[in-house]
Amino acid sequence: MAYAIKFKFKSKTIIGLITLFFLTITSYSQEGLPVYSDYLTDNYYLIHPSMAGASNCSQIRLTSRRSWIGQSDAPSLQTLSINGRVGRSSGLGLNAYADVNGFHSQNGIYGTYAHHLMFSRDEIDLNMLSFGISAGILQYQLDESSFIAAGDPLVGGSTTNATNFNVDFGFSYFYRDFYTHFTAKNLIENDGINQTDLTSNLRRFLLSMGVVIAKFNSPWQFEPSFLAQYRQALQQTTVDMNIKVYRKLKNNRTAYVGVSYRRALDNPSFEDTANLLVQEQLSYVSPLFGVNLGKLKFAYTYTKQLNDVVFSSEGFHQITLGYDFGCRKQRYHCNCPAIN
Repeated sequence: MAYAIKFKFKSKTIIGLITLFFLTITSYSQEGLPVYSDYLTDNYYLIHPSMAGASNCSQIRLTSRRSWIGQSDAPSLQTLSINGRVGRSSGLGLNAYADVNGFHSQNGIYGTYAHHLMFSRDEIDLNMLSFGISAGILQYQLDESSFIAAGDPLVGGSTTNATNFNVDFGFSYFYRDFYTHFTAKNLIENDGINQTDLTSNLRRFLLSMGVVIAKFNSPWQFEPSFLAQYRQALQQTTVDMNIKVYRKLKNNRTAYVGVSYRRALDNPSFEDTANLLVQEQLSYVSPLFGVNLGKLKFAYTYTKQLNDVVFSSEGFHQITLGYDFGCRKQRYHCNCPAIN
């Protein structure tokens, strides 16, 4: 099995690249559902269980993310999420995903229950606190069948599988045009495949906030937001700084453009050619655009890695398709595209 991977060199050594590569594989091969910028394409339920049923409509969202275009075994991720309101104050949801990264692959499916507490008199004056819990099954696979063991005891030459159970919990708060979400993901330690401290502890804590700004009767809306996430096993923090601009069109249609910039605050280190310790700081930018055609949704996101050491000069391409149904007649009286 052959891979065509491009490397971008400056003064870094091959040893440094190999070290960074294995750190990346360890970090991402068994992390549960990866957190990218797809939540910005009208898809907050994908990462926050408290968003199940929070919207004015029931939602179906399908995403497909792929890198290294032209390579048959390139990393890819597909997700399918469905959520909606049940009764007056409850929400149900379902998240399923398939993630392939080289010889590692993982599949997962989660079911969600959420409860929504309205503090205001009705939905016209939005003041709502939501709680959500997701429970699911994760299935991991490591395919070593094409490896050449050559006496290496670490290479079994077979396919290893593991299945684990895990739980996410979170809450959301909406007050008029302001929102915030907090989610603790993968609360239960897993055995995984490699059974190390890094791969068994998948806990990830997410905190996001944002506000939608618009003048009265203006067709334009501006939404600055951020997402901070902390991965406990790696003791790593990353921050997304986001901005989206919406334009209202005729017949209840909307178009938007935006950009997200992610930067890691904690970085792996390796030696350069002068034997000096160098830190490679993960950072990338993701421009995106989308259209809401009534009940139909479409969005495209492109992600470009900005740090010096990369494994491909190609970016990541993602498409999001959505459909809203079962909409309530009365909408929230706020500038809140995520739930209206």
